Amino acid sequence: MTPPILYIGNKNYSSWSLRPWLVFEHFGLPYEERLIPLFDENWDAAIAEVSPSRKVPCLVDGDLTIWETLAIIEYATDRHPQAAIWPDDLHARAVARSVASEMHAGFAELRSAMPMNIRKSLPGRGRTPGALKDIAQIQERWNRCRSDYGAGGDFLFGAFTAADAMYAPVASRLVTYGVELDPISSAYVDAIIALPAMQTWSEAARKEPWTVAEDELD
Repeated sequence: MTPPILYIGNKNYSSWSLRPWLVFEHFGLPYEERLIPLFDENWDAAIAEVSPSRKVPCLVDGDLTIWETLAIIEYATDRHPQAAIWPDDLHARAVARSVASEMHAGFAELRSAMPMNIRKSLPGRGRTPGALKDIAQIQERWNRCRSDYGAGGDFLFGAFTAADAMYAPVASRLVTYGVELDPISSAYVDAIIALPAMQTWSEAARKEPWTVAEDELD
């Protein structure tokens, strides 16, 4: 059977692409990666061919197209029920989906003030009041998940799940911008960054030749 194609953007910048990519890569799910460089001269034509939203990520599985991050992750869950993409426990799974959805819909100030840029080190930058408020709220969520559900592993619900994939770009941002964290959040960020799939993505990001000016804070 032909594997689905996951269309992604530049690994240095595309936080939304990272999320489903981590799920496919970490859980060893079959897929083919195709990268479309963000916003170059061919972007408009290339993305229009594959994504109804004109955004990445986008998953194409035969004649089916899925163009939204959480929908891609849920489709992978349905196609591969043997993979522990979400926690097994009903309560933990509900909370995991809650924090994942909150990340999906919220924390806009953090994402705006501290764009993902794996190649850069920008300590002290991006500390707007809104971004700091978002970071404080995120740490509260992480601490609660680790306390209530994190036994048996280093991630929010013990083992790595889709909830962690949703927060992986945040972990990357907090490293890039040198944000000081409480001990539990700091250890969690270290676990995300050390994840083999995350290391693979980050190494590729550092080797990319492309630059997106709006995400290159000096």
